Amino acid sequence: MDRIIEQKKGLKKKHIPFIIGGGLFLILIGWLIFGDHSSKMRVKSASVIVSSVEQGAFNDYIRLSGQVQPKTSILLTSLESGVVERRAVNEGAIVKKGDTLLVLRNPDLVKQTRDIEVQYIDMQNSNRDAAIGLEKEKLSMQQQRLTAKIEANRARRTFEQQQSLYNDGLTTQEEYLRAKENDELAQTNLQLLVKRLYQDSLYQEVQRVKMAQALDNMYKNVEIARRRVDDLNVRATHDGQLSSFNIQLGQNISTGATIGLINMLDEYKVQVSIDERYIDRIAAGLGGVFERQGTEYAVEVSTVYPDVKDGLFRADFTFVGETPRNIRVGQTYYINLQLGEPTEAVLIPRGSFFASTGGKWVYVLSSDGSEAVRREIKIARQNPVYYEVIEGLQPGEKVITSSYDNFGESERLILN
Repeated sequence: MDRIIEQKKGLKKKHIPFIIGGGLFLILIGWLIFGDHSSKMRVKSASVIVSSVEQGAFNDYIRLSGQVQPKTSILLTSLESGVVERRAVNEGAIVKKGDTLLVLRNPDLVKQTRDIEVQYIDMQNSNRDAAIGLEKEKLSMQQQRLTAKIEANRARRTFEQQQSLYNDGLTTQEEYLRAKENDELAQTNLQLLVKRLYQDSLYQEVQRVKMAQALDNMYKNVEIARRRVDDLNVRATHDGQLSSFNIQLGQNISTGATIGLINMLDEYKVQVSIDERYIDRIAAGLGGVFERQGTEYAVEVSTVYPDVKDGLFRADFTFVGETPRNIRVGQTYYINLQLGEPTEAVLIPRGSFFASTGGKWVYVLSSDGSEAVRREIKIARQNPVYYEVIEGLQPGEKVITSSYDNFGESERLILN
């Protein structure tokens, strides 16, 4: 007879794997939902720089480096072409106006000058001969006038005698009329000769003026030619210091070529290069200071150059009040340029982290300092000491301000 076997209730061995698997699955789901999945990196505390977030006055200024330059520099150019025969001074020399700096050689120019001088001498001789000829002609005409006047006087006397005799009936009418006609002819000839002499004198005067003008113009050409030869001696046009004077013996210099600079040493300026992001904030009249040998000196922006090159633009500063003693062209000064009035702000010290993050995020330390978490922030202005933070940080917090180059994309740093 068959017997019914009853099934045992409760946990059986075959159920254990399913239970374990379900438990692990629930743990995995919990870890995926509630677990910390941020990337971590262990960092030695001694290898990072930690700075405190502060509340304080943000001094809106930038620090600039610039070089001393003369306020006025004058280009030194060659008025004539030639080959360098002699250098009278060297670069950096202090020169006076009129000092000879350079001697050029130009045989063609010297020959042209001599030819012009010979032409001038020939014209002088030619004008002298022409003047003698005009004088002879003048004397001849005066002699003709004198002769004509004598003849006119004689004809008048003869006419008057014949008229008196004719009135007294002592001569014929024919003799009277002939004397009258001779007198009229002589008087007319005299008048015509006088007019001719007047016209000739005017012509001679014009000739003399033309010859004098031609001779004067030729003399001016001689003077110009001589000055050109003299310009082969290149001279200083102003008092100052000679710079950029890199001339070699035997070098061929063309007309109008720039051969150097003369720096006026009575006034100076400091020229700086500034990041283009400040171009809208820099204007003429903005003040700054720099320190030299324990003394502060004031400067102000005099010129802002509008062109931007390689992310930089240039500006010139002039001294306000006292100028540093023993100032030299080429010296470097570090200027603190004030851009605005101090304002209250949240501050963090400047650091190398900015190069990696662009100021968009930082690692913020936990309260116990055991770890640092990446946090988004927003930086507005900066000066040589601080960044102004307008979002993401509170005074009293601590952040890592040293370089982030070795941290990769880690979201958390474990400090030990």
